[in-house]
Amino acid sequence: MRRPVLAALLLAACTPPAVDPVVETATVTADAETVAVKNGDDAADDPAIWRNAANPAASLIVGTDKQAGLYVYGLDGQVRHFLDAGRVNNVDLVDTPAGVIVAASDRTDNDNAHIALFRLNTAAARLEPLGRVPAGSGEAYGICLWATPTGTASAAVTAFIVIKDGSIRQIELDPAKATGRIVRSLKLATQSEGCVVDPRTARLYVAEEDVGIWRFDARPGGDVRPVKIAGIDKARLFDDVEGLATAAEGTANGGWLVASSQGDNAYAVWRLADERFVGRFRIVNGALGGTQETDGIEVITGDFGLDFPDGLMVAQDGENQPAQNFKLVSWGKVKKALKLP
Repeated sequence: MRRPVLAALLLAACTPPAVDPVVETATVTADAETVAVKNGDDAADDPAIWRNAANPAASLIVGTDKQAGLYVYGLDGQVRHFLDAGRVNNVDLVDTPAGVIVAASDRTDNDNAHIALFRLNTAAARLEPLGRVPAGSGEAYGICLWATPTGTASAAVTAFIVIKDGSIRQIELDPAKATGRIVRSLKLATQSEGCVVDPRTARLYVAEEDVGIWRFDARPGGDVRPVKIAGIDKARLFDDVEGLATAAEGTANGGWLVASSQGDNAYAVWRLADERFVGRFRIVNGALGGTQETDGIEVITGDFGLDFPDGLMVAQDGENQPAQNFKLVSWGKVKKALKLP
């Protein structure tokens, strides 16, 4: 009676382990790159893009050097301005009737989070400090902004600041006074950082580094329970899950959610309309170097001039030499490589 059991055990021992499905990874090359940050290893982290609608080729990129401050770059990658802003980690910006507001997660004090606020002087390509807003206890890590237009110069700006332990605080900002009010708190179980809001659908996406991607209702009175969009499966998404970006298309919910799959130097893409996985790609060596171990990313659709007529992606390069920098890629090139409509 024991022989069938023994045979089954021997058969199980000889059966090869399950293999994760192979997911094809497309490749693209960078079209431009920024000047490297001043500091060496583990310095550049996260970019934000301001699109100049009147003169797209004059658009600007804001990037963090988390050991020193903030850079403003032109689309040629040259430094237009550097501001000694201390240990700022992630950055985002929104264009409001009161001007272009820039916010960075300020981790100068690891025990008490702050949001560093700036106005981007788009004519001079310079950052103008507005002040620091307390954001509760813990180490400030990720940040993303949501502008809620009111038709007045005092349009509401909401910040979601991600604390390193996975706490997420929703803060209503008054940039003119450099003040803020925590309106609610959200929570993921472990270390989290990247986040992005789709303002059309009021959806907040947050990356839990060793777990996957979650969606929250961004509205102040919305459900605080997260919905899991994607988990780490070592096929589509590898840990750490780092930067998140949305490439919005249309006025409703069209476009794409992009995530930095840092563990295998790739980027994974989901369709925003139904949050279905559609593909993945890498930025590989070409006329310029590729990207490795990417932290922050940003994607903005629309015309950025002759070099980027179909949108712009900016990705941090964690292994650029002699120091880290940001790579610029035509978003149209990515869509073509992934055969996206």
